[in-house]
Amino acid sequence: MSHLEEVSAFIEGAPPGELNDVVTDIKILTQNEPEIVDQLAPAFEKYNEEQFATVKLPGSSQPVVISSHNSLGGGRYFDVESSSSFDFDHTTQAASNVQSHVLEGAQADLVKSTLKSVGTYVNEHYPNAAFGVYPIESDSKVAVVIVANKYSPNNFWNGRWRSLYIYDPSSGSLEGSVKVDVHYYEDGNVRLITNKPVHASISSGTGAGIAKEISSAERKYQEELNKGFVSLSEGAFKGLRRQLPVTRQKIEWDKVTGYRLGQDLGGGSSKR
Repeated sequence: MSHLEEVSAFIEGAPPGELNDVVTDIKILTQNEPEIVDQLAPAFEKYNEEQFATVKLPGSSQPVVISSHNSLGGGRYFDVESSSSFDFDHTTQAASNVQSHVLEGAQADLVKSTLKSVGTYVNEHYPNAAFGVYPIESDSKVAVVIVANKYSPNNFWNGRWRSLYIYDPSSGSLEGSVKVDVHYYEDGNVRLITNKPVHASISSGTGAGIAKEISSAERKYQEELNKGFVSLSEGAFKGLRRQLPVTRQKIEWDKVTGYRLGQDLGGGSSKR
């Protein structure tokens, strides 16, 4: 693996909301090779598209999604809801040169109806999210993208929920996945990364039917996550370490130099 590939791997593994921090660290680590950062454009593009980066178009307050599914090539993307296309700088994550982009084609009506139904679902169930619906694979299928971010650096955690679904009108199949990435980094590093596959069949073939199936799948997965957290807290986490020392009292760390570890913390006599 080349030096550039190693540095690119740092970009691709950046936790939610921490890309700028990773870039800052890379600049420090490669200060003798400042040209490295200028060569990271492909890594930034891959990261932004895979992580469903969001951007607000000039003059708009509504975030739009960046993904491979709404890419026009050459760093240009389109948004169905605003009927526009735009340039996106993957390094600065800024949009520019907005132009009209009217959706046409065999799936245009299905895309628009799905966008409306998914929008209603997202607004009801997510406190802050961006979404998009796009025709893909030569206008033979429809992609649905949902991304929700919650950043709380003051409390040392950041998180991202990503959903991607591909609907095939010819078979009525809905294939997708839900990915959750949460990073907690106070006095250490704990990271949760999940990937839940979704497989469903939609008989109605309407935008409302697609949104209903997405709602059902995501509700079930959230319930699974909630049960999993309870299980970890009451089971595996407790098995990893004691909640309290054997004395059943918390350590007073400001007085730790006064402890005789064997006797005071072990609860027994200490051999000198």
